[in-house]
Amino acid sequence: MADTNAPLLIKRYASRRLYNTETSDYVTLEDIANFIRQGRDVQIVDLKSGDDLTRQYLLQIIAEHEGRGESVLPINVLTDLVRSYTTEVQSVVPQFLAMSFDMLRDGQSKMMENLSNPMAQLPGFEAMQAQQKAFMKAMTGGLAGGWAGKGASGDEARDSADDLNEIKKQLADLQSKLSKLG
Repeated sequence: MADTNAPLLIKRYASRRLYNTETSDYVTLEDIANFIRQGRDVQIVDLKSGDDLTRQYLLQIIAEHEGRGESVLPINVLTDLVRSYTTEVQSVVPQFLAMSFDMLRDGQSKMMENLSNPMAQLPGFEAMQAQQKAFMKAMTGGLAGGWAGKGASGDEARDSADDLNEIKKQLADLQSKLSKLG
């Protein structure tokens, strides 16, 4: 079984054919693009010299997609990238792009989390969850003491009353917010 945490090693032969070392077969640029879309890192090396060719092949994949009309990069971004190669600012551009893509990826994952739970997007949802937890704690704490045949101690009774008062206050706040929204 291949280690999917390690980059997939692709070797380029003198004939320019690309060889997948895990499956022992030849692959195309589109195959490599699919590996990457599936979350796999790849490393492409020249068999004879050992040079790392990954960057140039990734750029070639991007160029082919852009050439087919699958535009992701706006013209002004491409223009700025070209300019960055001719200015002294080029040292910050890679870091900026990396941070931008990290932020984009994080934003996408948070959006997917929100889509999986549409209730989380409602105003006051977190407060309502906290109220439910406090209510259940108060209810089960009171019932547990009753079922055990023991009366609640003075401290436990005060804590339950405080919890109940807090729930009432949060519920009133939530109702006020909901009435303002409506």
